[in-house]
Amino acid sequence: MTETALPQPLLANLREAVQAGLPTAIADLARLVRIPSVSWDGFDAQRVEESAQAVKVLLEELEVFESVEIARAPIDAERAGQPAVLARRAARNGKPSILFYAHHDVQPPGLETEWHSPAFEPTVRGDRLYGRGAADDKAGVMTHVAAIRALVETLGPEFDLGLVAFIEGEEEYGSRSFANFITKHRDQLAADIIVIADSDNWDAQTPGLTVSLRGNVIFKVTISTLDHASHSGMFGGAVPDAMLATIRLLATLYNDDGSIAVAGLTSRETETPEYSEETLRQEAALLEGVQPIGHGAVLNRLWDQPAITITGIDAPSVQNASNTLASSVSVKVSARIAPGQSAADAFVALEAHLRENAPFGAQLHFYDIDLGNPFLVDTAGSAVALAKQAMREGWGVDAVEMGIGGTIPFISDLVEVFPDAQILITGVEDPDARAHSPNESLHLGVFRRAILTEAVLLAKLETAGRIAP
Repeated sequence: MTETALPQPLLANLREAVQAGLPTAIADLARLVRIPSVSWDGFDAQRVEESAQAVKVLLEELEVFESVEIARAPIDAERAGQPAVLARRAARNGKPSILFYAHHDVQPPGLETEWHSPAFEPTVRGDRLYGRGAADDKAGVMTHVAAIRALVETLGPEFDLGLVAFIEGEEEYGSRSFANFITKHRDQLAADIIVIADSDNWDAQTPGLTVSLRGNVIFKVTISTLDHASHSGMFGGAVPDAMLATIRLLATLYNDDGSIAVAGLTSRETETPEYSEETLRQEAALLEGVQPIGHGAVLNRLWDQPAITITGIDAPSVQNASNTLASSVSVKVSARIAPGQSAADAFVALEAHLRENAPFGAQLHFYDIDLGNPFLVDTAGSAVALAKQAMREGWGVDAVEMGIGGTIPFISDLVEVFPDAQILITGVEDPDARAHSPNESLHLGVFRRAILTEAVLLAKLETAGRIAP
């Protein structure tokens, strides 16, 4: 497929249709945000089911899909996954099929006191819509829906392009049934191009096409030194407690500049766009006087080098602290892995490092291990060129090829099952979206431009010939 611009009348009609449909898209998004569809254990699973039903209705109302269903796949022999919504329309007359992915589940809201407005009460302030899931990723769901609406409004419902919608229900819970789901529904999900609307943009005025993702290694480890807690006055100074061992052990993961000191974790060198330390300070909300960590270009640190974060510690709270030597401390470790290294190899390196550096002979127990491989997009495919042109027409400026420090581990599963499909990773977030954090929000201008970009991409695929590999 050659890269060609849309005829100006068609582009103008799409732009008009997206603008006219924006109030409805925002209202539909607000209704989705009001559903607290947290997929984690301990939250009401019925609300995830309610969210799936709401998405199903939105897809049915488009009246372009031949089938729309809510489906599940097993996590294992004892557990079923959360409900996903799956819709399909077969391609006609040799046209390609495009699979739209997003997820309708959301992160827990966190502390209510940290929100400026209730997490599940969508609220517009200025040019942003606030609420849990407003950006991640119910806006991704609505981008797909609104883009198809604009296409139908402009070209009518009898187009030849094949469409698949796969709206997952447990991405925020680790996509634990994902591999089983896509194997079970392989024929329904098959497509030439897969668009994953679950990433970021360069900023609120500049689109981003994600071309690299770090992998992740997440695990828990319990550090033990005593059979039971002992009096700190009687034995402190001669007996190592678990907290001392934990502090000493975790410190070995880092060099003095905060970079990673684990042998066997790899980095890669790539050219990155200009991104200043001042921009980092602003977007990451560094406090005055706090210095960044690591070495090399800032974006290399974020995209191409490993990172380790201790995301939780189970230990006596300050309120409940007593004068005892702790016998055991448990920590949760989240490591991000640079593209080019498998998550399995990275875990081997991390486990070996911790065991070799356990102080005072402390005993370590590893469990709840979760691995996700990094991913590099093949930018030589014709779909990437087509998407970048659609972004230029939708946003008015050229897209930035971006890496992302985060992880979307299920992409590796998609590539394994659909090796011939071309992957496009897009999104509706911007640096101020605060996904996963209190006061998550969606920039409404980004939302409109993302919808227009997808509508343009669909129109290009409909009016052009077959896509090239």
